[in-house]
Amino acid sequence: MSTDAGGAAPPPGVDPSGLGPELQTSWIERYGVAQRAEGILAPLLTTVLAFLVGGLVVLVTTGKNPLTTYRAIFDGAGLSWFFEIGNHEIGLPWSDAKVWFPWNVNDFESVAAVNLQQTLIVTTTLVFTGLAVAFAFRCGLFNIGGQGQYIVGAIWAVWIGSSFEGMNPLLHITLAIVVATLAGAVWAGIAGFLKATVGAHEVISTIMLNWIAIWIGSFLFGLGGPLQNDAQSSVPISNDIVESAKLPILWGDPLLQGLHTGIFLAIVALVVYWALLNRTTLGYGVRAVGFNPEAARYGGIGVRRNYFLAMAISGAFAGIAGAIDVLGWQFRLATGDIQTSQVGFIGIAVALLGRNTAVGVLLAALLFGSLVTGTSTRNLDPEIFQPELAFNLTLLIQGLVVLFVGADLIVLWLLRRLRRSGLSA
Repeated sequence: MSTDAGGAAPPPGVDPSGLGPELQTSWIERYGVAQRAEGILAPLLTTVLAFLVGGLVVLVTTGKNPLTTYRAIFDGAGLSWFFEIGNHEIGLPWSDAKVWFPWNVNDFESVAAVNLQQTLIVTTTLVFTGLAVAFAFRCGLFNIGGQGQYIVGAIWAVWIGSSFEGMNPLLHITLAIVVATLAGAVWAGIAGFLKATVGAHEVISTIMLNWIAIWIGSFLFGLGGPLQNDAQSSVPISNDIVESAKLPILWGDPLLQGLHTGIFLAIVALVVYWALLNRTTLGYGVRAVGFNPEAARYGGIGVRRNYFLAMAISGAFAGIAGAIDVLGWQFRLATGDIQTSQVGFIGIAVALLGRNTAVGVLLAALLFGSLVTGTSTRNLDPEIFQPELAFNLTLLIQGLVVLFVGADLIVLWLLRRLRRSGLSA
């Protein structure tokens, strides 16, 4: 029981803070708003810092104007499409009717529309790989194995997608995605099981599993491999998936790699991620273990069980990413694709910048998807920036974002100092 300066307890019904119920409620509300503001400002400032330093590197090393370069990346990513407002039409689904629409969705008339489709395709994949890292983070685990889980999901998806010709399209797509999801979950679950049983660090085990997945895929689709293309014995590539396994195109021409319906699955995954963490007992256990494993164990929460489940669910997200890419636009897997793909590793940056929240992961995935598409050699204007250096610029900015995520602590400290100064004034 609290006491006053003389040692006596305050009378019943008396507020020891002296603020009164109205001022107390106001202060709590202000504190809550400040906490939410911190969660928004820190990633924004991190991104601004990364782009400022990246622009400085561009200026010093190439002599190019950073603002002009960033504008070219913005246009190459198709984001300028949102500002090209005019008098256009869009067709209604399941009919020949057309209605007025402010943006031009015609691929042949709008280059920005085509570029935006590519950006959203990459964003869709990065949402899944970002969630694969973010979910493990919430349990205090560092899932650096999203790349291997992505590859395993893609391998199973391409095998199922290239088999069972004549199957109902809905069943075929569902089967491929479900099996790829389970494959990713099992692959990540190995690391979770090792962590839970013998204490093996998940970073080491997932790095090893990444390489195992890469070389398994290289063997399967390599020359003479069991899943190599039947008609091209000299090419280390898989069979093409059949038409019934291809995801329907939502926007654009299928022959020009239009935006597929996998973007809806990404939105559903974000909702599931949020609901799982914030509205279920499993999510509560995962977050509790992430905050303090010993306290969670003392409270009766199974720490080992949550380690395994968190990794398995993380792997499931990455496995879906592999299936979405295969069924949505790649339609095949080559050994070169398996050995050079980096989407699983970009997911780490997506989760860090997004602060492991559903909305944050979505926005971070859109940012990195825009960078990947906007700096591609076919989209970035060569007169503004050298195409052969464009990919290096993307890696530079990605690395700076990860580096400056550590600045969140400094930013939050400054914001809290400013808030305390305002409260004490």
